[in-house]
Amino acid sequence: MDAITPIPVVDEGLGNSSYLLDLGDGTALALDPERDLRTLRAEAAARGLRIAYAVETHLHADFISGVAELAAVEGAEVVAPQVGERAFRYTALEDGGRLDLGRLSLRALHTPGHSPEHLSYLVYAGEDLAGIFTGGSLMVGTAGRTDLVAPEQTIPLARDQYHSLQRLMELPDETPVWPTHGAGSFCSSGGGAERTTTIGRERRGNPLLQLDGEEAFVEALLAQMGTFPDYFRRLPEVNRRGPAVLAEPPALAPLTAEQVRALVADGAQVVDARPVAEFAAGHVPGAISIPFRKVFAVWLGWLADPDVPLVIVRGGDQDPEAIAAAAALVGVDRPAGELSGGMDAWTAAGGEAAHAGLADTAGLADASAEGVQEARIVDVRQASEYADGHVPGALNLELGALAGMDAGQLPGGPVVVMCAHGERAAGGASLLQRAGLADVTVFKGAPEDWAAATGQPLVTGPAR
Repeated sequence: MDAITPIPVVDEGLGNSSYLLDLGDGTALALDPERDLRTLRAEAAARGLRIAYAVETHLHADFISGVAELAAVEGAEVVAPQVGERAFRYTALEDGGRLDLGRLSLRALHTPGHSPEHLSYLVYAGEDLAGIFTGGSLMVGTAGRTDLVAPEQTIPLARDQYHSLQRLMELPDETPVWPTHGAGSFCSSGGGAERTTTIGRERRGNPLLQLDGEEAFVEALLAQMGTFPDYFRRLPEVNRRGPAVLAEPPALAPLTAEQVRALVADGAQVVDARPVAEFAAGHVPGAISIPFRKVFAVWLGWLADPDVPLVIVRGGDQDPEAIAAAAALVGVDRPAGELSGGMDAWTAAGGEAAHAGLADTAGLADASAEGVQEARIVDVRQASEYADGHVPGALNLELGALAGMDAGQLPGGPVVVMCAHGERAAGGASLLQRAGLADVTVFKGAPEDWAAATGQPLVTGPAR
């Protein structure tokens, strides 16, 4: 088996890997590229490669695809599953279809499950198998979730996923496996931190492949699926139609405080991308806190309303181009802009500033924090995280669900919001404030930190 090593371009925030494959003639193939192509293009340029092919395994739900831009800007040939009927020019492959790439070639395998049209691609060097791109089918230690298309398709697609993995297990043990989805991806149903694997390693160690038969597989796969962002239902159709090609890198237009005030009065949303402590110290009333970090795009897509203008508040040391690129990755192509001068400009123009409490373990150990310790705790982590260990009496309200809750579903009185580090807790606190809760505190730490500071052991098990 010839050694072929694709160059991974990992987006840790989305938990995905795109790949750049050197075709040996000055050109390259890009596999499952995201819309933010800066790193992929830099990898190609560093090697003197022109991206000639843009290949997709399926209609992506978690990000806007970059294939349309690679076709429009660089003349790349788009290759994708025949099923799915993309509304732009592409080369369609079906099961067994072959694409000649010179010294290399691809052969398509229909591996439905994560989506109905899903293809994996066997890579050949001559007649020798060199590896396989498995997209959202076989992953490291797991497989792609099957509930993203429609609720009524979840179980049928889980059965398809079982048979797709069985088909992949017919490959030789030494076959390298290059998945797209991986650790941190909401498209994954679990798995570990590694990004690539082999058929033999998965045959021996993937828990889903150790089960006895289809029924056990389906039950185990479904049990691993947590909630996912609402935009996952929307983006496959955007990618099928072909997303807008951005003529230039997305940017944040400067807005005065008066312009922001007028936009908010007309229904615009304010997203505060600053660190937690800065948000707590003072923010535009009604702003949603989504601190800018690797997972910013996921939470922006999950919490912000895609149908209203978006205004960003950022810190002076935060890169506006990076924020705009992350927004475009989940379909927010052109935010209304950013508050020029930040919160200093807002308050200088007479704007009111809202505040949130901020607590840490040092404060909890102090008798003066007794009120904080007695407040109702809202744990905004995923249900599986909550079940692994939470503060006694904590109410589990997942962050992704808070935006859709009305005041009658939310706790009253003083509230302390908790997650694993503090960033999601700040998001939860901001949504609770928007719903009308006045006494809201963000806990900067994890339940384990709370337990250590207060002497209260954590409780395991699901919410009751």
